[in-house]
Amino acid sequence: MIEKREALTSELHTVLDFIRWGASRFNEADLWFGHGTDNAWDDAVLLVMHGLHLPVGSKPEVLSANLTMDERKSVLCLLERRFKDRVPTPYITNEAWFCEMPFYVDERVLVPRSPIAELIQTGFGPWAKGELTSVLDLCCGSGCIGIATAAQYPDVEVTLSDISADALEVARVNVDMHHLADHMMLVESDLFNNLKGASFDLILCNPPYVDADDLAQMPPEYQAEPSLALGSGDDGLDFTRRLLREAPNHLHAEGVLICEVGNSWVNLEQAFPNVPFTWIEFEHGGHGVFAITREELLAYKAFFA
Repeated sequence: MIEKREALTSELHTVLDFIRWGASRFNEADLWFGHGTDNAWDDAVLLVMHGLHLPVGSKPEVLSANLTMDERKSVLCLLERRFKDRVPTPYITNEAWFCEMPFYVDERVLVPRSPIAELIQTGFGPWAKGELTSVLDLCCGSGCIGIATAAQYPDVEVTLSDISADALEVARVNVDMHHLADHMMLVESDLFNNLKGASFDLILCNPPYVDADDLAQMPPEYQAEPSLALGSGDDGLDFTRRLLREAPNHLHAEGVLICEVGNSWVNLEQAFPNVPFTWIEFEHGGHGVFAITREELLAYKAFFA
């Protein structure tokens, strides 16, 4: 292996050489993409530019620049980690983007990718009735949903909550990075257990929702993410059932719950065929996100018992 790496560092010279070589190895290894990019080339660009401490949007002239020997070795290590260990690129760079904002991420949290980003950027559409004053980001992970909401609506009080103390440590890093500590509260809680008495205009939730079959078949890149944030029982709805039962107690009179269940939306419809979930359509892609009002949750509470 040492000999092979030495050969590569003598054969590859420019930024473009390393991007091309990395993309070729990624395709050869049949990697899975879905953590910020959808193809081998873009993944290779991110890793090479990260290793060189250069922005992705650097001038095209940089592609022909020669790397020093130390830079070649450093970039090769990053590329090899991606295709040999199949680590998602954001865990290697410790950076992901959500709502056009950068977030620190590592293996303690999911890589941000929720279509709820589009709702934040468009003002939550008809589901934000009146002026928002309080929002809960439940199962917050990195805190991206709540932090993006706080950045977009500076007068709104935002609470970040997660069962994982490790995830909340990552969320705290992001709160501080975006200078929002004065706007936000972080609470370690299993659903609403440590939020007793608290209520909100809007609850945003990207909970664990992957069913057992999908979880078992996930590619290694997704298995690198925390299982606590992914799986939720045989049909993917263990957490969501609890949420539907308890959410009305933590919503204001005209409050709304917006929740992502991904591919488990079919299971949710089958489990509660009489409940009027509103499935949100996204202009920029994404599915499996529903909205339901407090009034509707109360009207159909017998189905959630």
